[in-house]
Amino acid sequence: MKSNVYDFIVVGAGAAGGALAARLSECGKYTVLCLEAGRAGHHYIWSRPPTGSAFMFENAAVNWCYHSEPNPTHGNRPLYVPRGKMLGGSTSLNGMVYNRGQPLDYDTWARLGCPGWTYRDVLPFFKKLESTDVGSDDYRGRTGPIKVTVAPKLSAFYDLFLKSAEAIGIRYNDDYSGEVQEGVAMAQQTIYRGLRVSTATHYLKDASKRKNLTIARGAEATSLIMDGKRCVGIRFVQAGLAQEARASREVIVSCGTANSPKLLELSGIGNPDLLNKHGVKVVHELRGVGENLRDHFAAATKWRFNRPNLSLASRGRGFGLIREIVRFALFRTGFVALVFGSIRVFTRSRSELDSPDIMLLAVPFIVEMKPGKLRKVLPIEGFYLNGHVQRPESTGSIHIRSSDPFAAPRIDFRFLDTETDRQAAIAAVRRMRELALAAPLGAFIAEELAPGPHVQTDEEILKFIRENGQITHHMVGTCKMGNDPMAVVDESLRVHGISGLRVADASIMPTMPSGNTVIPTIMIGEKCAATVLADAAKNAPVENNVRQRAPMAISL
Repeated sequence: MKSNVYDFIVVGAGAAGGALAARLSECGKYTVLCLEAGRAGHHYIWSRPPTGSAFMFENAAVNWCYHSEPNPTHGNRPLYVPRGKMLGGSTSLNGMVYNRGQPLDYDTWARLGCPGWTYRDVLPFFKKLESTDVGSDDYRGRTGPIKVTVAPKLSAFYDLFLKSAEAIGIRYNDDYSGEVQEGVAMAQQTIYRGLRVSTATHYLKDASKRKNLTIARGAEATSLIMDGKRCVGIRFVQAGLAQEARASREVIVSCGTANSPKLLELSGIGNPDLLNKHGVKVVHELRGVGENLRDHFAAATKWRFNRPNLSLASRGRGFGLIREIVRFALFRTGFVALVFGSIRVFTRSRSELDSPDIMLLAVPFIVEMKPGKLRKVLPIEGFYLNGHVQRPESTGSIHIRSSDPFAAPRIDFRFLDTETDRQAAIAAVRRMRELALAAPLGAFIAEELAPGPHVQTDEEILKFIRENGQITHHMVGTCKMGNDPMAVVDESLRVHGISGLRVADASIMPTMPSGNTVIPTIMIGEKCAATVLADAAKNAPVENNVRQRAPMAISL
């Protein structure tokens, strides 16, 4: 039996929440409760082999499986929005690419009213979270929990592509997560000895053995417990039973970009107009909750080879896949241990820019993107290139659609709303074509499958992007950090106007980082933990009248 009063409650065991719960419990001084809505733990079978993500991509047992609203900015289509619902959150089902973004990203946050978040400020936390042989000691960590390796080359395609990139002036970069991002490289990956590295496996697995850390799986938060303008606990449902837990110090919401604003709004924190519309009592007005939604919106060009064995398509289907499964079982290598998009290109849409504003990735096979068949390898000897704007200006929103805590949030993306975004997206498609047709790779191209040779003008390319683009599952920004009227948290991640409550996940990012978001999100968890522990060392816990409540059993 566990007491239902803890020093800290972390709501969500994902990228930030998993790191945060592990660090808060590390010293042994504080009791920590970590709630996770998903039931699956670090041992879940499909979360370990890297290509196992294909079996989780539409699996509601471990995935929230959200969809966005249709919108003209993305072809009036609902977009599929997978989010991890298990220990490790999306670190347990994502593409496993390690990418910090650029120093510019974090210096921009500081300029936007977030002191303490420059690249110099966050670098120690990036180093703390990782262990890698890549790069220099000035920029890279050697002893952290997240193991980082470099993707292998599984066919001749990789060297052909790298040489073509250099032929058009894109130099090879040994460490795009170091001082300079620009260039082409084999992807850095959170794969170690052939297995996925997640916050479940490399933070929480060991931390769960601590007596002062309670991890409750299958525990879905329904609302925060408020005492006036102070958060004192959390309500949740586990095994069909409504339960409560109280925090003597703080509650930290780490539910992710979709579910953190949802939880705040269900608790009466947000835009009064929206809350009143859905019958939620207003506790505190914060109009920025749920606003500022951003994601990378990517379009793919697809190409057919004029000769066999350059593509990995045969290894991802039929008997070829069976052979690869055997190889993986014996040696933890091959197609099953492959990171998705194992070549990365960071380049500029215009030469006058100071840093890369578009990112491209190369995949030596073509996958199905239709619902029900997502990530299925097609029987085509070819490859595809994906490209997106790194720091989009266009923003959407995520809000509750009712007062029902179990209803999916309303996700409203808006893409390519600004001329800067549109021109960069068009440039990305043109850059992909230039790369594919450059020597030596161009000699092996039989035809362009998508968008196709009939799509040439800026207007035609933009139409193609809107009608065929997909999100890259890098949502950020819906509880943004800052000091302006639309900011939700301050530089210490405390919710403006509410005591005892912080938010720590990708939702606090005021702008998009220039790359995949999982590593910056783990960094946020690390930095928040350091801040919370420093504050706790200076302040006594808050006394309240809930310490005599009956103890509550929380199952693991």
